[in-house]
Amino acid sequence: MGTKGRQIVGMDVEELLKLLNKAFADEWLAYYQYWLGAKIVKGPMKDAVASELLLHATEELNHADMLAMRILQLGGTPLIHPEEWFKHTHCGYETPSDPFVKVILAQNIKGEQCAIDVYQKLLQLVKDKDPVTYNIVLTILEEEVEHEEDLQSLDEDLETLMMR
Repeated sequence: MGTKGRQIVGMDVEELLKLLNKAFADEWLAYYQYWLGAKIVKGPMKDAVASELLLHATEELNHADMLAMRILQLGGTPLIHPEEWFKHTHCGYETPSDPFVKVILAQNIKGEQCAIDVYQKLLQLVKDKDPVTYNIVLTILEEEVEHEEDLQSLDEDLETLMMR
């Protein structure tokens, strides 16, 4: 932990660590939901959807890495037991029990919309208080917005295909 790096945070660091760990839990659950969805998805355009889901899974894992590094920089410990993810998550985990492409897309769009809300709130909280966390959260938020757009575009394409 960097002493000066922790001192520049103009808010309760322990509270910030709790929020970062909640986001960390969300990212791990999102990673798994995307990864598993890509493996089991069925229906029209399944290859395009699976490819997009795998790309998003990789990016969610990168988000978890970014958050873990920030938690460590602030002297905290990332959640070390996967069962803790379910206790601390903002967005939860939707089991992809129905592999139909429309259902998988809807679940993941919902997850992205939750993530956008979480990161928007976190961004406002750390604004002018912690520039390092702000930049990390902004980067993640930008990617979550892009994910939502990608998934909604696929869903629209699928809708058009199914109307024919």
